Amino acid sequence: MIKVLIADNHPIVRMGVTNVLEAATGFEVVDTASTTSELFEKLEKVTPDVIMLEMDIPEINGIATLRKLKKENPDVKVLMYSGQSEDVYALSTIRAGAFGYLSKASDIDYIISAVRKVSEGNMFITNELAQRLAFDEGTQKPRRFFRKLSTREVEVLKLLASGKRNKDVAIGLNLNEKTVSTYKARLMKKLNVDNMVDLLQQAKALELY
Repeated sequence: MIKVLIADNHPIVRMGVTNVLEAATGFEVVDTASTTSELFEKLEKVTPDVIMLEMDIPEINGIATLRKLKKENPDVKVLMYSGQSEDVYALSTIRAGAFGYLSKASDIDYIISAVRKVSEGNMFITNELAQRLAFDEGTQKPRRFFRKLSTREVEVLKLLASGKRNKDVAIGLNLNEKTVSTYKARLMKKLNVDNMVDLLQQAKALELY
């Protein structure tokens, strides 16, 4: 039996995914959580094989939560599950230690196959994403840039794109303000822009907001 914990702030999503998994053979949803603090409280009582983690779960962002999970619960495998752009975030979350990334736009059948594959210690990404990672598509030139960005750079860019100031980004990611300025300069260089307006345009092209 594969034990699953679902961490998502939407009650309908938690209920829907629970129903899908428990209707299939070999799965047990041992608990659910709606925030990161609730997630870590639950992990003191249950030990799932797989955590389905929403990218935008409240309190700590998904990638930071993923890092904390890998540090405090190294044996638990994490499948990121999100409505965020798969092209941009899948690679970043896998670099940060996730065993896979599943878009909320994916077919329901993918939930079962993804959780099963991750529980076995294998990596899961959709065939469509694998093809897009392998080949540059001329119609999606802006998205080529995301491969140049580190996981932390994607986090910084997303917060800047949401209107956060350097100080707020520093607090949100537990960095000092000078480091955020360094990341911003690096982002501008990698995305080939020289001002904040163009940087935010690139963020928009990457579907970060």
